Amino acid sequence: AECRGRGAQRIEMNFLPDVFVECPACRGTRFNSQTLSIRYRGRSLSDVLRLRVDEAAVFFENIPRLKKVLDVLIEVGLGYVQLGQSALTLSGGEAQRIRLATELSKGGHECCLFVLDEPTTGLHPADVQRLLDVLHRLVEQGHTVLVVEHHTDVISSAGWMIDLGPNGGPSGGQIVATGTPADVAHGPHPGHTAQALARHFQQVASTA
Repeated sequence: AECRGRGAQRIEMNFLPDVFVECPACRGTRFNSQTLSIRYRGRSLSDVLRLRVDEAAVFFENIPRLKKVLDVLIEVGLGYVQLGQSALTLSGGEAQRIRLATELSKGGHECCLFVLDEPTTGLHPADVQRLLDVLHRLVEQGHTVLVVEHHTDVISSAGWMIDLGPNGGPSGGQIVATGTPADVAHGPHPGHTAQALARHFQQVASTA
């Protein structure tokens, strides 16, 4: 009751960021003894919240409603996140992918516009491909996906791109090129993005 289920208490510091300390009442378990006495397959609720998403998908494999949501989180590259992890500890890319997973798990039929800002931040290369598979699936379902990215794997897989530049900050903001990634990579006036794409396509061709 003292931490209201957070497992930690916030201490406000004058002129400094707030500090979080383990709750002395629940000792970080987030629940009272009566709640923790309830077990499912040998685990308490606190134990379950310590599971990673990929571990939880196996643990709840016989509960389709939970398994569906957990599988979508894995698809967007969040299998390593703990179920009980605080949203305050998530990166911007992780938070966006959780939002994306939420929309995917709803399974609605209404077409939407998804706007993502650097969703590959912190992702392993293998997970980038998994995220791309999800984004392509959204497009195939009739949705529109707009992604702000610097990752060449993401840019090269786009149906259409708009290259802003020619540089960053005050030296940017102008439309340098538009078209398919291949068109931009081989355009007559290659900017930084076009050059990076050309090298990317060359590497892909050499390893094919």
